[in-house]
Amino acid sequence: METNNKKFEEFQKRERRKKLNHWFQNLLLTFFILLFSFPIYWIFIGAFKEKGEFFHYPPIFWVNHFKFDNFINALSMGGSKGTVDSLIVACIGTVLVVILALFAGYGLGRFKFGGPNLSFFVLSLLFAPPIIAVLPLFNIFRYLRIVDTYFALIWSYFLINLPFAIWLIKGFIEDLPEEIESAALVDGYSRFGAFRKVTFPLILPGVVVSALFVFVFAWNEFLFALMFTRSNVRTLPVVLSELIGGHGIQWGELSALSLIAIIPGVILVVFFQKYLVRGLTFGAVKG
Repeated sequence: METNNKKFEEFQKRERRKKLNHWFQNLLLTFFILLFSFPIYWIFIGAFKEKGEFFHYPPIFWVNHFKFDNFINALSMGGSKGTVDSLIVACIGTVLVVILALFAGYGLGRFKFGGPNLSFFVLSLLFAPPIIAVLPLFNIFRYLRIVDTYFALIWSYFLINLPFAIWLIKGFIEDLPEEIESAALVDGYSRFGAFRKVTFPLILPGVVVSALFVFVFAWNEFLFALMFTRSNVRTLPVVLSELIGGHGIQWGELSALSLIAIIPGVILVVFFQKYLVRGLTFGAVKG
């Protein structure tokens, strides 16, 4: 009887300990969610504040009247052109990078083209910081007279993002069993037909993940956009930097335009969430 009581008491202690750990984990998770969400919340309410409310003490953590003057001013001060230019550069660059990386990654992952040295060379290109390519590219673009054009930015983002996309897609290709393609070839498909009908649908989550990373980098990139553009092309990060002047910061317009800059990434994550989750866990569990 005493033995059963001791076992029951130990069981209760373990359950209390589990509940306490679970409660502590939830509390810690909630704290970090609030901590990392607060800057986004502050940008959100700042986009609707009036100018005087930014310097109010104590700080205003909520606005009673949502006004869109900051959005109108931000778009009229170059925000609309910056948004369009960023979309053009990021979308075209992402499509070109993903198409070439898809075939290059397939060749490296399936046929071991160039051996391990070529694969390592592609990976080694990621080790170098992008800033080392600014001066050579600028001299080339100046010689070709394509500074301040869409082509200059698209080409520079293409060169920087391509190794990263190739390495990602190569990993997804290698995680896919080769027997699946062999079965398609036995059924009469050509190599390209097997790739189009079998391989590509299976690695589509990985391709979406690669495209999302490439798009986000091109959308947020500032250094190349600052160096290779003047007035004809001005991406959103460059326009945002111009709202921070030597005599003051236009907080309302800066918050509104920052909120606009966040929207494309949120939309992409929402619409491609299922592909994103599958792509990030692709190959993590093997039977």
